[in-house]
Amino acid sequence: MQTEHASALIQNDAITLGLLLLLLAGIFYTSNSSSPIFKKFYSIIPMLLLCYFLPSLLTTFGIVDGENSQLYFVASRYLLPASLVLLTLSIDLKEVFKLGSKALIMFVTGTFGVIIGGPLAILITSAINPDLIGGAGPDAVWRGMTTIAGSWIGGGANQAAMYEIFKPSDRLYSIMITVDVLVAEVWMAILLIGVGKAKQIDKFFKADASSVDHLQKKMHDFSLKTARIPSTTDLMVILSIGLGVTGFAHFVADVIVPYIEIHAPSLNKFSLTSRFFWLIILSTTIGIGLSFTKLRNYEGAGASKIGTIFIYVLVATIGMKMDITKIFDNIELFAVGGIWMLIHVILLLIVGKLIRAPYFFLAVGSKANIGGAASAPVVAAAFHPSLAPVGVLLAVLGYAMGTYGAWLCGLIMQAVAP
Repeated sequence: MQTEHASALIQNDAITLGLLLLLLAGIFYTSNSSSPIFKKFYSIIPMLLLCYFLPSLLTTFGIVDGENSQLYFVASRYLLPASLVLLTLSIDLKEVFKLGSKALIMFVTGTFGVIIGGPLAILITSAINPDLIGGAGPDAVWRGMTTIAGSWIGGGANQAAMYEIFKPSDRLYSIMITVDVLVAEVWMAILLIGVGKAKQIDKFFKADASSVDHLQKKMHDFSLKTARIPSTTDLMVILSIGLGVTGFAHFVADVIVPYIEIHAPSLNKFSLTSRFFWLIILSTTIGIGLSFTKLRNYEGAGASKIGTIFIYVLVATIGMKMDITKIFDNIELFAVGGIWMLIHVILLLIVGKLIRAPYFFLAVGSKANIGGAASAPVVAAAFHPSLAPVGVLLAVLGYAMGTYGAWLCGLIMQAVAP
């Protein structure tokens, strides 16, 4: 494994970042081209999907070392919190709450789909090939699957918690991480394709997306009302707001987490000992707080545009972590993960149809589980940048429920495993 990554053509993150930005610039430029060819192409393939998929080719073909690169860590720990601040700066919280209960219902449905999907995937595959879902002790496949459940309901912190609770072998754990990432990324690609077909999907669901459209229009109108040509001072203030709050969030997280670990270690099950959890919570909360101040007028100078750029850089680094050829390693276990994900998706489609939920709620409700705070705002922002906070709020709920849901899923999988 190490030899393969050591053979990557480019291992310098500065060069890799330059390549990613060149790719993003090319995608943005062509997507805004007046050329009929590009207009037709982007009417079929969403721009965001390319920002996600093309970087994965750099890893797949050994051009960059996506696994060992630190760019995703930097983007998720620095740019993501800053983007959440800048995207929530002008949010109208009252309008977000007016979106109603369907967003929450779809989120809970997604969680339930993961909890029952794992055991059902074991039952289905063991009926076809009993040897596949086997193993004993730390190598029991169900133990490794609990870590996927932690990731798919909450996030990395919940995944680590399942690793500690059910103790799969390191070999099995590394395989499950690959299954987790690739199956989740394929589903994300499908969701992004669906963004371009949202109106048709809403028509099929007989969904009323007026609340989503109203929030999107209100945010857009506010942006136009306060719009101005940004000065250097404006841009410096915007960057200081985003990155300054990010720095403060890191400072507070570095104080809170050690305190909880020493004085209240039992709170680990709520992800309260995860620095990333606190980064997301603090950045979002402070951003929402600032939306009640005059700082929200910096939206007119491009606050959300800078936040969106940060999000797209994050998307490129997420895509870079995916090596498509890994699908062919342990292909049988990818089939198990695929069945598991399919159950999650089918349940979302059934409930979405029954309650006539807009596609926005289905997509964001799913990614708030499978992907958490790093992916849910990306999918939400694909509809409109101002909708990113909706994804964040649901993802935070996923962190809180992740350990409990995954633990329950693990117990059921243990009971049904052959």
